[in-house]
Amino acid sequence: MSIAVFHEHPKWNAPLFGELDRRGLEWSSVDASSLEFDPTFVGQWDVLVNRMSPSAWTRGHMTALLQTPEFLRRVESAGVPVINGSASYEFELSKRKQLDLLRSMRVRHPEGRPILNSGEILTAAIDLTFPVLVKPNIGGSGAGITEHQTPAELAAAVEAGLVDDLGPDGTGLVQEKLAARDNSIVRVEILNGNFLYAIRLQLIPGSFNLCPADYCDPAQGIADASDLVKGYTPPDHLIDQAARIIEATGADLGGVEYLVSDFDGEAYFYDINVLSNFVADAANVVGFDPFVQLADFIEDRANRRVLA
Repeated sequence: MSIAVFHEHPKWNAPLFGELDRRGLEWSSVDASSLEFDPTFVGQWDVLVNRMSPSAWTRGHMTALLQTPEFLRRVESAGVPVINGSASYEFELSKRKQLDLLRSMRVRHPEGRPILNSGEILTAAIDLTFPVLVKPNIGGSGAGITEHQTPAELAAAVEAGLVDDLGPDGTGLVQEKLAARDNSIVRVEILNGNFLYAIRLQLIPGSFNLCPADYCDPAQGIADASDLVKGYTPPDHLIDQAARIIEATGADLGGVEYLVSDFDGEAYFYDINVLSNFVADAANVVGFDPFVQLADFIEDRANRRVLA
């Protein structure tokens, strides 16, 4: 079989590469940030695994990000199975689309209003409860998110041009920031429709980067990850909701984040991650290596293609 892993961040994907090597599988790295990357080329692959991050633009890989949707569609048109294909990737590239999905599914979520440019921010915030967050439509790892405690503070930020950067497509959301019980959030990972694991992450004041691959990496400046990230098993109904959300995006693999409101004790889903950067030091945090299960799924999908 022939497996291709499409990405732009070798470090995040090194554990997957290592697991594929350990199994002796034939695989290739398709690095969208490489000068040699040709978005018109479609290899003779049995499966392509999409591991492209929406935060690529923050690392100088804007071109790679913009080429990804067309590349995925080209691979799919050639009949190659894609894990987390073009339809699901649309949700990775749009917080506005995520908000629309949560609304249509009647899933409890923080209220938000879409904006097409920074000039719409104040109008969008009129009927929201402060504090609010201004989020670029295309984010990733908390990129570009700003917090504003009062209407006056938000107006001053708009006047000073402090919220003009709305990311690659210049659009975004103004969304209520709910106080999280125990100052923490939960991320639920779903693979092939099934619960893989969940973690509870302690929030760090002033930071919106909850990427678990960085979050528990001491190299990122966090001294004791055990106090910040812990394995957790959510109530069954919240696991079911997370699985339904991922299914609705069309993703094979994804993480959904929610918080429990300090105000009413209810769970509110607020972020969908079609790219799942598994938690660092997973064996100690959640008790097993999720890249093994992911590699099982990839190998099975490739085998189906070979035997078809």
